[in-house]
Amino acid sequence: MRRQKPMSFDELLLDLQGKKTIQEDPNHVSLDQLFNVSFMNKHTRFNSFEEFIEQGNFQVKTYEDIDNIPDELFDRHVDRQTDFANWKSMLDTANTEYAGKK
Repeated sequence: MRRQKPMSFDELLLDLQGKKTIQEDPNHVSLDQLFNVSFMNKHTRFNSFEEFIEQGNFQVKTYEDIDNIPDELFDRHVDRQTDFANWKSMLDTANTEYAGKK
């Protein structure tokens, strides 16, 4: 069994926008799969990753918007709104939990 490649933050936000970053790639994990309702309810007070992004007042309309979100700002949002200290730990846990369910 092949292990899922962790999604980068850029890939996650593109997926959130409905843009496909990897066409027909069996290793691509969608946001809905990675940050599913169970994960979000377990680690946050939100039902979806989209709600979590909206709560932080992040405006993501284009690919360039992703690069404009300061890491420190997003880490602070993750720290306040989730069980995690920063974005990397949230993403790593989501990837680990997803891989464990396969």
